[in-house]
Amino acid sequence: MAQILLTPAQRKDHRAEAHHLNAVVMIGSDGLTAAVKKETDAALNAHGLIKVRVQSDDRAGREAIFQTLADELNAAPIQHIGKLLVLWRPMPEKEKKINEDRMPGPRDVKVLKNSSRYGQRPEVKVLRVLGNQRLTPGGTVKRAKKPRLQSVKKRAQD
Repeated sequence: MAQILLTPAQRKDHRAEAHHLNAVVMIGSDGLTAAVKKETDAALNAHGLIKVRVQSDDRAGREAIFQTLADELNAAPIQHIGKLLVLWRPMPEKEKKINEDRMPGPRDVKVLKNSSRYGQRPEVKVLRVLGNQRLTPGGTVKRAKKPRLQSVKKRAQD
């Protein structure tokens, strides 16, 4: 398969996005094996933009690994800086499962609540949330907000 060709502006954008990422795949002393290719392919499917760390000190070998990964995995080579390689491939579209039988209704949610006694372990409580309710970040169940009713006089003024 051929690698994806990007414009310099696109490559620059992907480099900026990859700056804060950690290496997902590590290539050790065995080099580029079938298992490493498989893991790199899975990481590209899951994340789209990944960093690969190569432990080898040979720059020419790292460059060869970079080109091989880009060619065989149909990815775009973004950056090779030091022992880090950055690859990008568009993520595949995920199918959404549509279930016509699904109806809104109550659901049970597990919530971690602090114990009523100080210094005790937090407790896991199962709360039932109905269709017209929501769960707050504090772990309490609240009713969905309804529009406030206005009096007849106020409606007449508007």
